[in-house]
Amino acid sequence: MLFGTLLAALLTASASLATAQTEVRLFERVEEITAVTTPGAHEPSLTSQNGALYLSWMEHEQGQTKVMMSSGSNHSWTEPSIVHQSADLFVNWADSPSIAVFPDNTIAVHWLREIGASGYDYRIEIALSHDHGETWSEPVIPHGDRSFSQHGFVSLLPIGSNNMVVVWLDGRAYGKNRGKATALPDAMQLRATTLSSDARLGRDVAIDMQTCSCCQTSMAATRDGEVLAAYRDRTEGEIRDIAVARLTKDGWQPPVRVHDDGWELAGCPVNGPAILTHEDRVAVAWFTGADDVAVVHVAFSDDAGHSFAEPARIDLGNPVGRVDVEMIENGMAVVSWVEWTKGHEALMVCQITSETGCLAREVVAINTGGASMNFPKMARLGRDIYFAWTQPDGTGDSIAMRRATLMGLD
Repeated sequence: MLFGTLLAALLTASASLATAQTEVRLFERVEEITAVTTPGAHEPSLTSQNGALYLSWMEHEQGQTKVMMSSGSNHSWTEPSIVHQSADLFVNWADSPSIAVFPDNTIAVHWLREIGASGYDYRIEIALSHDHGETWSEPVIPHGDRSFSQHGFVSLLPIGSNNMVVVWLDGRAYGKNRGKATALPDAMQLRATTLSSDARLGRDVAIDMQTCSCCQTSMAATRDGEVLAAYRDRTEGEIRDIAVARLTKDGWQPPVRVHDDGWELAGCPVNGPAILTHEDRVAVAWFTGADDVAVVHVAFSDDAGHSFAEPARIDLGNPVGRVDVEMIENGMAVVSWVEWTKGHEALMVCQITSETGCLAREVVAINTGGASMNFPKMARLGRDIYFAWTQPDGTGDSIAMRRATLMGLD
């Protein structure tokens, strides 16, 4: 009864917006999936490759944190595999392990390990599995810097047959410029390298020397194999808008601003963008609080990320943000975000094109658990879009999952 009441309130509110939803349905059905995880699991990550879903998450047992993974679908999942287990992992609701899969089915999972006395001194570690998660390699550290500083907010993107691009936020220069008038003293960097499926690392290079310090990153590749990295930038004047940098055969190119939001903020909103591509069409979704108005925007590029059209607003008026995006072969994007309604979080989804805006908007779930669902994740298999998030229930966390079947796709 509570879900129905909240859903009705959401739909009533949406009708009052200029971007109100139409009567078009986005999903044929939305079904709950029983997760393969145990009670207490949290911070899931989802991806799909070669017709299968891959799920990673964290669990705690006897003072240690376990990074876990499984693969499958809503019908059958493999026995959960322990990727790594330690008492010194860095555990954070906004900066959690992720999973990616090479075309040859090599699985990569990253996590963060504490390395210093400060609570924000940690490094990135990545392990590989060549046998569907049965065994895992010794961890690889992608960044050349070994200083006691922050390295996190990682994105992994397989490219080619046996390579992967790794990007992260890097604190090697954080606090190093105090007292100097020429640079912000607490500037994080966006850096990148490559990792092969046999654990060979490429060169650690800088993409942007001054970024927002704790927003998630996101990557996608175009039809021609160029890599796009989306992140929240930071200017000398504390403008924290979304930028996209391109990796071409000539290296990383200067980033372009997706849109001039002009969000001036002397702090990090912990709310990164999401990017995905279909051939040369690119969709970027993000949250902004410019002019003290909370908004979720989506912008498209039809030239492989060289430039972006004016964004469309898709939220209902009170968004939290925490976006994710999937692309459909017809050029549409499916974007998820979290929205406040009557004191509860709602996981919302919009189907959008650059020409028409939001064609259909639906509620996937409403969280009444008393704590946040954090950062929900999406992954697509054919007509089905899968969602996973941390679900609080008053006694502890668990991982909730849904499968939503798209309308009108073969």
